Amino acid sequence: MILSIIIFLPLILGLLVVFFTTEKTVRPVAFVLALLQFAFSLCLLQQFDPSSASLQLVERYSWIEPFGITYFVGIDGISLWLVLLTTFLTPIIFLGSFTSIAKNFKSFSVHMFILETALVGSFLSMDAILFYIFFEASLIPMYFIVGIWGGPRRIYATIKFFIYTMLGSLLMLLAIIGMMIMAGEQLGQVSASLLDFYKLQIPFVEGTLWSPQAMMFLAFALAFAIKVPLFPVHTWLPDAHVEAPTPGSVILAGVMLKLGTYGFLRFVLPLFPEAVESWGCWISILGLIGIIYGAWVAMVQPDIKKLVAYSSVSHMGYVILGLFALNIYGVTGAYYQMLNHGISTGALFLLVGMIYERTHSREIKEYGGLASVMPLFTIAFFIITLSSIAVPGTNGFIGEFLILMGTFIHSPWMGVVAATGVVFGAVYMLWMFKRVFFGEAGNIVRHHKEVLTDLSLREKVVLAPMILFAIWMGVFPQHFLKWSKPSLDHFIANKGQYHLQIKGETE
Repeated sequence: MILSIIIFLPLILGLLVVFFTTEKTVRPVAFVLALLQFAFSLCLLQQFDPSSASLQLVERYSWIEPFGITYFVGIDGISLWLVLLTTFLTPIIFLGSFTSIAKNFKSFSVHMFILETALVGSFLSMDAILFYIFFEASLIPMYFIVGIWGGPRRIYATIKFFIYTMLGSLLMLLAIIGMMIMAGEQLGQVSASLLDFYKLQIPFVEGTLWSPQAMMFLAFALAFAIKVPLFPVHTWLPDAHVEAPTPGSVILAGVMLKLGTYGFLRFVLPLFPEAVESWGCWISILGLIGIIYGAWVAMVQPDIKKLVAYSSVSHMGYVILGLFALNIYGVTGAYYQMLNHGISTGALFLLVGMIYERTHSREIKEYGGLASVMPLFTIAFFIITLSSIAVPGTNGFIGEFLILMGTFIHSPWMGVVAATGVVFGAVYMLWMFKRVFFGEAGNIVRHHKEVLTDLSLREKVVLAPMILFAIWMGVFPQHFLKWSKPSLDHFIANKGQYHLQIKGETE
């Protein structure tokens, strides 16, 4: 029952917030409740067997029996750290939003807890329809978080975000229904179980997009590419980030984008092996374009938050490149980079939010000389910047190094092009850092120095765990990767075609 508790406990916590708090008490209560959820989720590390590639802690109950739809949840090394990343970031987001969410914090808390349930449920679902329900459910609270607490163009950003993601998801639903029917024909019973989907022989004709496997591959790939987001369906992301409140940007970059890359790893690569072999190179090329394009556009951004948003397009391109290398280095690096991006980019959005609360400006040209008045803030920003540009000793280096190694093995020319993205990433991040924190004092430092107070105790508590993990994951990656290695090794050994078993049934 531990997985169901981890999934649905946030809903219960949301109800507690509604009925037992006031607007004065809701902030500390919501933070403490989210912290308790994170503490409880750490029990997974006690009950999880890191030496097994099997599906563990499984719960499976009949749900919509005539259509083979079950409540089927389980965890393996691939989903483990993504669940813990979600529960780890949630209390940090609550603590970081004490001042940025000035009104209706109770309503905001409820939406955040609902979103946490949807995200955790997505990572743990082993039934395709159940996954689809959680996957789509995450849109609703995110829509309201941006639409209610966002910036001046929040309605435009939320509608664009909703339309993009809904369109892709509907195509995925059609593909899921097709696979359920195919399961009935090949396995003798209609089923939405992923374990049954992995057994299907989906017809594929080389060189055509009209075979069943190619069309299903495109349907799933489009749904997850939009969520990543992958070039050229990325345009909703900068608008959503710029208009979202700080906590909305953190959860969007930290976890929601990982639904896309997780979907590629859990669904696309294992379910459609022939289509991946035939058409996967084009997905890799789109990831490569995203790396370079995201970096180039980030260079010319006048808005710090928009710069960080485009950096996400570039960083997530590396994840796609690593996944479609289909070797142990690329896939391991891609998985680790999902976690790294959640830490480093989440922390960048927190830092940008902190300075915006003081100055109400994100224009780079308005800053300059900030280091002289906010030394602790400058140090924190510099450490996270090093993490973002993958300096050795930080978490970003491990992920990008493994991805580049895997890409060089898979396609040397792609590896060379991807390596230039590392240089461009350093250029736009360090150039932005120099203009904001050093050089001649800008308008804000000259005329509004009184608002530029250094980090408060609350802000130090918010940033400390992010900085700790950025360094810990860079110096001791094996502390994290050992839990996922059997699952990733199993994935590569079967060339992406899972033969995933439930622990205890067959080992």
